[in-house]
Amino acid sequence: MTQQRTTILLVDDDRAHRTMLKANLAGEAFTILEVADGDQVLAALAEHDVDLILLDLKMQRLDGLATLSALQEAAIRVPVIVITAFSSVESAVMAMKRGAYDYVSKPIDMDELQLIIARALHVEKLEQENIHLKERLQENFAFANIIGSSKVMQEMFATLRLVAPSDATVLIGGESGTGKELIANALHEKSSRREGPFIKVNCAALHENLLESELFGHEKGAFTGATAQRRGRFEQAHRGTLFLDEIGDMTLPTQAKILRVLQEGEIERLGGSKTIKVDVRLVAASHQDLEAMVARGKFRQDLFFRLSVVPVILPPLRERAGDIPDLARFFLKRYARKNKKDIRTIQPQALNLLMHHQWPGNIRELENCMERAVILCQGEQITMRELPPPLQPQGAEDMETPPLATGSGLTLRDMEREMIRTTLAATAGNKSQTARELGIARQTLLNKIKEYGLD
Repeated sequence: MTQQRTTILLVDDDRAHRTMLKANLAGEAFTILEVADGDQVLAALAEHDVDLILLDLKMQRLDGLATLSALQEAAIRVPVIVITAFSSVESAVMAMKRGAYDYVSKPIDMDELQLIIARALHVEKLEQENIHLKERLQENFAFANIIGSSKVMQEMFATLRLVAPSDATVLIGGESGTGKELIANALHEKSSRREGPFIKVNCAALHENLLESELFGHEKGAFTGATAQRRGRFEQAHRGTLFLDEIGDMTLPTQAKILRVLQEGEIERLGGSKTIKVDVRLVAASHQDLEAMVARGKFRQDLFFRLSVVPVILPPLRERAGDIPDLARFFLKRYARKNKKDIRTIQPQALNLLMHHQWPGNIRELENCMERAVILCQGEQITMRELPPPLQPQGAEDMETPPLATGSGLTLRDMEREMIRTTLAATAGNKSQTARELGIARQTLLNKIKEYGLD
């Protein structure tokens, strides 16, 4: 198999020096490109795939430091080795600050340069592999930026990835505050209808008569106050997705009309006789047990079967406690940015309280909790004091670590790993300080870090 050649861009206004470097580097492994000044670098990178840059510091039109700044501003990630005849600590530091990988002085030792090039290319390869690994992990542990690495969420994401590209009707179940609308929107964004509209209706928020008009539209004069023709949400969602939230609150007569749309793909406006064809994907959601409602005669069985082609159940937050740290940090960043505060971490004891609260309001409650904590926080770290009273244990003033609640779905190993990870983050990776805060020996901490893969 032919080894892939590495392309190196030489940037030097000394033609003789470029010729010498090219003669020494060109061969089986390297393809050498040349430019005579820093102001030609961006143009060369636009035309060629370059793996590494050898950059002279002293040039007439655009020197090496200015070229490094231009590369940073253009967000170009190519390892740069700076070459100069004026070796000094100051210029080396400046070059490193502006993104150079390493720094060599003239006259150049070619063996040393070859080693530096090899190291730079190896580091770049590792960084690219790390980026690709993170991208794959992001794909595995998220769906359209929805946070959740717990097993139950991964199983749900796998189902969503399969169903999103189809036109299948999806019924989303789950308690209030679990993020049903977020899932519905994600299904739309991952579907072939993503260029079409995403229309949402909360069925619980409207009276039956208003809901019919909202969904199907009305003709002028259809009822008192109908002064003009109005397109309903089904028409507005044509070639897109219609999300009917809290569909369990819909009356039986309206359910019958929804069933007709699903069966025949057509509607009639209130007060009208014209049949209107609509091409809509329907996603419905309810916090109620629709199957139980069918048994009680409160929900049409035929509509239930039509809606639940693919049922998706969102787990309550108390059943996915392992996702709480990531969710809490996500909301911390959001509201710190919104409130222009420099809050960086969550105190381990405060995070422990978050992880063992039952969260009856689910993710919505956690979001409100973190917004409140950010507003009240006066330092760089969310502490127990900023959390709302329902989360505070008795005698919280004297407690360093709250008692662990049961039923969280976490093992002791999970909790120990999370405490170590959070404390390391809070101490900026200082292992001695982390060990002191956790009350364990430093060697014990090092062993645990290795065991849990936290290094």
